[in-house]
Amino acid sequence: MRWQGQTLDADDGALPGLERAGFVRSIQTPEFEGITFHEVLCKSALNKLPEGSGLSFKWTINPMRGCSHACRYCFARSTHEYLDLDAGRDFDSQIVVKTNVAAVLRKELHRRSWRRETVALGTNTDPYQRAEGRYRLMPGIIGALADSGTPFSILTKGTLLRRDLPLLTQAARVVPVSVAMSIAILDPALHRSLEPGTPSPRARLDLVRALADAGFSVSVLVAPVIPCLTDGTAHLDELFGAIAEAGATSVVAFPMHLRGSTRGWFLEWLATHHPALLRRYRQLYGRGAYVTPEYSAWLRARVEPLLARHGLNRDTPADTAPPEHQDRLPAPDPQLALFA
Repeated sequence: MRWQGQTLDADDGALPGLERAGFVRSIQTPEFEGITFHEVLCKSALNKLPEGSGLSFKWTINPMRGCSHACRYCFARSTHEYLDLDAGRDFDSQIVVKTNVAAVLRKELHRRSWRRETVALGTNTDPYQRAEGRYRLMPGIIGALADSGTPFSILTKGTLLRRDLPLLTQAARVVPVSVAMSIAILDPALHRSLEPGTPSPRARLDLVRALADAGFSVSVLVAPVIPCLTDGTAHLDELFGAIAEAGATSVVAFPMHLRGSTRGWFLEWLATHHPALLRRYRQLYGRGAYVTPEYSAWLRARVEPLLARHGLNRDTPADTAPPEHQDRLPAPDPQLALFA
């Protein structure tokens, strides 16, 4: 890790790429061993998606950059490179935190030009990763959105969302609120290897139940489906069954894509843990980021009957499906990564 063992403050100067992000200080704390937080003061909280994204929302909020969930397949890894950080361990351990994001957002939402369009959270890195327990950015964000009459959606793997369930319930009384959980892996060993910083699948299923009991229509993102590892009928059937039992209303599932630096980071893991699969992956992905059309069709034919069996094939609101899992979304905009 590039800055292992260092504790920096504002007098030491910003790390490369952070000067333009409103750098304040970098800190390490015992309760987050191996993680460095780089606190910044952002100039803007709302990010506008590029034209032609094809999604039902145009605006996103990313309270942090980088993610301690450390999912080996995470699409957003390449955005760390815009900050002169690497897309591997730096992405997992060098977390940039917009400490003033809620205050800036409240100002932006009160502009006369703001049209109260839907805002999505969780489209880049998870707003309920572990750092949220330290910085508590989301209560202010939720309050600002609700007070301004702005609809919003949240996608997360983080069970810290449970803390804010009363706030979300209150917000849902005045604006449309959509909540989706991401649960791609049920096998405990594979989960620990591929998503080492995330809450357990069972903890996330318990949160789905809590959200459903609170009156939310919860969608679950079973993505990515990882070829040869999580695409088996038995795994998918068990996972969909657990999701249905937890009270979710729908599931969206599609295969993993390996865009940019994520490809090398994931294939390094594959070569270590499942070297026999490398040849199959070369066949499925070639030199590109996406599986072959034939595999996509095969997976769709496998998934659809299982969803129907468990009553999870109902229409899903488009704003619960985040950009990183939409093939039609263009590559990440560098300006978004630089806290424009």
